[in-house]
This record gives sequence, C-alpha cells and structure tokens, in this order.
Amino acid sequence: MADLTQIEWQEQLQNDPDAVILDVRTNAEIQQGYIPNSKHIDIYNGQEFIDEVMKLDKSKSYYVYCKSGGRSGQACSFMNQAGFEKAYNLVGGIMQWQGEISFN
Repeated sequence: MADLTQIEWQEQLQNDPDAVILDVRTNAEIQQGYIPNSKHIDIYNGQEFIDEVMKLDKSKSYYVYCKSGGRSGQACSFMNQAGFEKAYNLVGGIMQWQGEISFN
C-alpha cells in the first residue's frame, strides 16, 4: 500500500490508464459529496465489502479514499493482502480534497 498526498494522488490518478477510484465510506457520507466517477463499496459492510472487493480486477490500480484516510488505509491493506498490487490511499481523505466534488 502507498499513502499518497492529495497532490501525488491526483497526479498519479490522471496519468494512470488503469485507474479506478474507490470510495469506502458509508451511504450517509456519500450524500455529502463524492469524487466523480468513483465506485462505492462501504468498508463497514464487512463480508459484503470483502466479496465486492474480490470481484474487482486485480490488474487495475485502485485509488482509495474515505473521510480522513483511516478506513481507506485499512481497505488498501486488505487489498494488498488479497493480491492487489496497486492500491493507493488518499492521505487526509475527502476532507482535504481540493478537486471536483459531485452530489446525487
């Protein structure tokens, strides 16, 4: 797992053709805004989270975020243990995000 600063995360994301943005927050948190084009899998859903992650393509790069960077760090660690070689944690999470935000 790599912890990336906001700038590193955005730069790497823009230059990665295999990039997938993964939001591991709750449904309630999603209502407060999310990074555009992100896939949502709530880490608090336990086995369902594990099942959904295991369906993902391990050859892709995953840019993972949550509210502040804690849960996304846990998600990246799990993904690495499950055989995902490219999982990148957004340090500071969406709370420090300076990029575009979408709302439902």
